[in-house]
Amino acid sequence: MADLLHFLWGNIVVFLAVLTVVVFVHELGHYLVARACGVKIETFSIGFGPELIGRTAKSGTRWRISLLPLGGYVKMFGDADAASTPGETSHLTPEEQAQTLAGRPVWQRAAVVAAGPLFNLVFGLFLMAAGYWFAGEVRLAPVVGKVSEGSAAEQAGIKTGDRILQANAHSVDRFQDVQTVVGLSVGEPVALVIQRDGQQLMFSVQPRIIEMDDGFGNKIKRPLLGISSDPDASEIIHHGPISAMGSALRDGTGMISATLTGVGQMLSGRRSTEDLSGPIGIAKRTGQAAQFGTGGVIYIIILLSINLGLVNLFPVPMLDGGHLVFYAAEALIGRPLSPKVQEYGFRVGLFLVIALMLLATRNDLVALFRAH
Repeated sequence: MADLLHFLWGNIVVFLAVLTVVVFVHELGHYLVARACGVKIETFSIGFGPELIGRTAKSGTRWRISLLPLGGYVKMFGDADAASTPGETSHLTPEEQAQTLAGRPVWQRAAVVAAGPLFNLVFGLFLMAAGYWFAGEVRLAPVVGKVSEGSAAEQAGIKTGDRILQANAHSVDRFQDVQTVVGLSVGEPVALVIQRDGQQLMFSVQPRIIEMDDGFGNKIKRPLLGISSDPDASEIIHHGPISAMGSALRDGTGMISATLTGVGQMLSGRRSTEDLSGPIGIAKRTGQAAQFGTGGVIYIIILLSINLGLVNLFPVPMLDGGHLVFYAAEALIGRPLSPKVQEYGFRVGLFLVIALMLLATRNDLVALFRAH
């Protein structure tokens, strides 16, 4: 019983708290832009199912916390359900129809839909910038501090003290840049440009796939060169608000680029889908990150917020990006797509989303049983 309570408190509770923050930001984006466009909001709910507590604002919006804290929604006037399915509005007056999302111009509908993911992306970047501003940024110089014996780097001729200038034609300013390039290499050779004794040398290093601990006790397989940074060459950069935002933009766009590259590699078959995590895996990692204190929780919030914003922009029906594709088509042809086309699109999108969730959950369960 004690182990169960520890698991629930250490993983599930923290995960739901983090999820609530991220979902609230997402739905707040939809809500604020919808209100700005003149759309009436009936319900703003954190969670699904029966209402636990709530209040009705002067605007008529019912703000509520519901029983199942696994997401949330904004129900707009004229919607048939919480999934924003357009309802029957023929019985409404012209003034009332103008207060529905379907009654707004296509550009306003697109703005409302895009606002949720964009709020997540901006929120993640601002949290990252705030961390850099108040706590500083740890910057590891791209200087090799140690070469593991028998590693791919040693075999290629990399030596302690080498400064890495480029990795796969990408400029390297920090040791973290090398780690990103190698992580996306899926085991393929990595071309390095190294400065040694005033000379620039070129190396091709074949990473080795090594099973390692991810720092949280989970066993993962990663391509590694077998080098570590020189701790004497690292520093903590203290930022002002402007430079902190600049560093957050750099790291945030790098995170997005790495995610898109990884997704592309999975779709092309170059990367295993075992890297996908579902709710169980995310909850476990959230609990593990919480062991590092507030900083660990904030990092998970940043990660989830940016990834939620990015994934929701994918052009898949059922996601915000799918709605944006329909609106783009409407803007091009001058009329909405037929209900049948939209229905088939949403069916395909629902199938893809469910299949992805099943695959991710399967990965979570395999990892969970493997760990025990």
